[in-house]
Amino acid sequence: MADLNDLTNKVAVITGAAQGIGKGIAQTLADHGAAVVLTDIDDSRVRSAAEGIRAHGGRALAVRQDVSDAASAATVIDAAVREFGGFDILVNNAGVAAQMPFDKITEEEWDRLNSINQRGLFFAAQAAGIHFKQQGSGKIVNISSFAGHQAVEEYLTYNATKAAAIMITQVMALELGPFNVNVNAVCPGIVRTAIWDTLDPAVWRKNEQSIPLRRGQTPEDIGEAVAFLASERARNITGAILPVTGGLAMF
Repeated sequence: MADLNDLTNKVAVITGAAQGIGKGIAQTLADHGAAVVLTDIDDSRVRSAAEGIRAHGGRALAVRQDVSDAASAATVIDAAVREFGGFDILVNNAGVAAQMPFDKITEEEWDRLNSINQRGLFFAAQAAGIHFKQQGSGKIVNISSFAGHQAVEEYLTYNATKAAAIMITQVMALELGPFNVNVNAVCPGIVRTAIWDTLDPAVWRKNEQSIPLRRGQTPEDIGEAVAFLASERARNITGAILPVTGGLAMF
């Protein structure tokens, strides 16, 4: 019997893939056999990430993308089809965060987070959804956060945009289900990325103690969850919100 988790002959686009979670997702999908298109506003880093995948035998293309530009979503899809002959999976990972009390949030900061985390995510999903609807198949995996379901003090704008990602996921799952398109979301918890290396190690250890499994997640942990949802093993899963948090958040 064929391995239903094998993504060979599938083409995946991963936004925000120059580093951190997005880079880990791209590498994991490539390890599962997918050709991957990595996009990011940081051109040099995203090219380096793609080169790293190719160096390990994977198929990868880097594309500079500002996800707040809605028209860029269709351009990326066109690039994927030209380079690899198709487009099967969208992973909406690009996102930014900001910590501040509610009464310090400015219009500029509100608009910045919304333009990337909510507006950018939706228009990428819309472009992919149109393509997949015509194709009669496809997978969309939106990266939300445990903070999209659970309030975190001084992260109001981030919380709101990640909650929006969950609702976008579920409404699109309803509308695209009849066309054999699965739309799901993954909610990471506390993920070990380079940003933690700039902090006191005690901060990381303190955060880990709040997790039932007593460990944070890696970008590859998130990548494996995405790989599952993008595979045929998950063919009857749509509209699901999957927390990958070590038990930090349960919903």
